[in-house]
Amino acid sequence: MLEEIILYEKQGDIGKITLNKPEQRNTLDLVTLKELINAFKKSTENNDVCVIYAANGKHFTVGADLKYGYDLLTSRERLAEAIEFLESFQNLTRAMIAHPGVIIAGLHGWVIGGGFEQVLYCDLRIAANDTRIMLPELGVGLFFSNASTKLLPRIIGEGRAKQLMYLGTEINAEEALNIGLVNQVCKPEGLKRILKRTANSIVQKDHLTLKWAKKLINENQDDTFESVLAKELRVMILTGQSEELKQRLEKFVKEKH
Repeated sequence: MLEEIILYEKQGDIGKITLNKPEQRNTLDLVTLKELINAFKKSTENNDVCVIYAANGKHFTVGADLKYGYDLLTSRERLAEAIEFLESFQNLTRAMIAHPGVIIAGLHGWVIGGGFEQVLYCDLRIAANDTRIMLPELGVGLFFSNASTKLLPRIIGEGRAKQLMYLGTEINAEEALNIGLVNQVCKPEGLKRILKRTANSIVQKDHLTLKWAKKLINENQDDTFESVLAKELRVMILTGQSEELKQRLEKFVKEKH
């Protein structure tokens, strides 16, 4: 029996998606990307409030399987497959955008190229202190994927994004933390525990307001102030009518008095 290359499991309100190709350093080919897309779609259908995206093995992922990519790009007969492979990176980000839950990436070891770009849309990134990040595309004549030319400057600023993309230099977990590229750094042996603890903390929040918070934070970066103020008002009114809010407020008031 062949081992699954992408694992998906659901525990209560938390879903977990795991890259499971440790012997291949979790390289990304067309099949792997399709399975990842399906896993995120399944997680959406299962109404996961929070998703942990992690990987088995020594590395999170070294990115695209370059031998596979080379074989595709040098074969006229496989042109359609090559285009589908490249588009699948973009479709993975589309699947993440469509997911209303909070997505947490757990990084460790090498996280290279498209393997890192695919986690830029995640809401939180937690890295083991052995994490090494690199965007080497321009050095080999490849280009960036997963909306990284928009997301990376938004996260760390245009100057730092250009530095990482133009130079392709490696940065470690502490450097990534210092520039806001990851949210937290921990020891490798503590990564799973911290990911689970963070997810558990998130799902304790009110699910309706959590969903709206994610939606508006992601949308409003490119919107006008007036539009943002109007959308926030609509959501305040909507969430203010929920029974969950009334119960939480009642509990809060009783605890304080």
